[in-house]
Amino acid sequence: MKLGSLKSHSPDGQLVVLSRDLQLAKPVPEIAATMQAALDRWNDVSPALEEVSRELNAGRIGDAIKFDPALALSPLPRSYLVFDASNYLRHHELMGRIYNKPIVGTTFTEPFGYQSGRGILLGPQEDIAFPSNVEMLGIDFEAEVAVVTDRVPMGTSVQDAGKHIKLIMIMNDVSLRNLNLRELEKGFGLFLSKPVAGFAPAAVTPDELGPAWDGDKLHLPIISTFNGTEFGRPNAGTGMLFGFRALVAFGAQTRELGPGSIFGGGTVSNHDPAVGSSCITERRALEITRHGEAQTQFMQFGDRVRIEMLDADGRSIFGAIDQTVTRLPSP
Repeated sequence: MKLGSLKSHSPDGQLVVLSRDLQLAKPVPEIAATMQAALDRWNDVSPALEEVSRELNAGRIGDAIKFDPALALSPLPRSYLVFDASNYLRHHELMGRIYNKPIVGTTFTEPFGYQSGRGILLGPQEDIAFPSNVEMLGIDFEAEVAVVTDRVPMGTSVQDAGKHIKLIMIMNDVSLRNLNLRELEKGFGLFLSKPVAGFAPAAVTPDELGPAWDGDKLHLPIISTFNGTEFGRPNAGTGMLFGFRALVAFGAQTRELGPGSIFGGGTVSNHDPAVGSSCITERRALEITRHGEAQTQFMQFGDRVRIEMLDADGRSIFGAIDQTVTRLPSP
């Protein structure tokens, strides 16, 4: 099953069931008005949503509407909690070169991440907007896989955490690298440097992914295109230090997680140089190693990033994130 949210009078949008080919959408207000409402009562409403999905894919819903990604919000437009991990060994290695921070032993024994300060999540075609002086920010994209949970009791084990993963998405975790360094030096987490994140239009249930989802990791390449040129396609299931079950269980150690909690798996990164990178900073780290200085610039006004994941037959699973850096109008 694929679900999305269309723009409406509400900041939480209108929940729709999407066809597998992402061509059609069916609003379902009689089942759940919004994605959050569906997640709040997932066990009660998911069978009805699944039935709509089956009928939609069979062509038996006459009042389905054409799906336009330009009218889509993030599948979950607002979230009570976003936990974003740094969870790929290669990314740790390359970021360590940039920030002169060696890998510590706990990197291999316990997930590493931060609780995001994002309340509003960007839709697939919403601009990455900032005022002037973007050169001072160091705007970077990060291609990631994320999961969405229902309510997760405090103390949930890794073994039991998997049953709470209800939806899977892909995201662009926008980072301001020049502010990253300033905040890391304070030793108290990230906030200003993690302002927004964008999501592809469809959130999918694990069964929709077939054998690519093993219950813990998603084994498919995530493709980033920067200004029309492919930037990277590393496999999201390769090189993860911890699977998503461990990330969810880690988050639930000291709190109950509310329905709609999002866990980002971190910037997808593989050791194979042929697959490229999922963020600009990784490429800059490699350029410093090879040439003594970084050559790829961070994002400027007008720059465009597209992030997508295809199935084994080359079909888009989640739809595409397609975002442009724009200048914020003066107040």
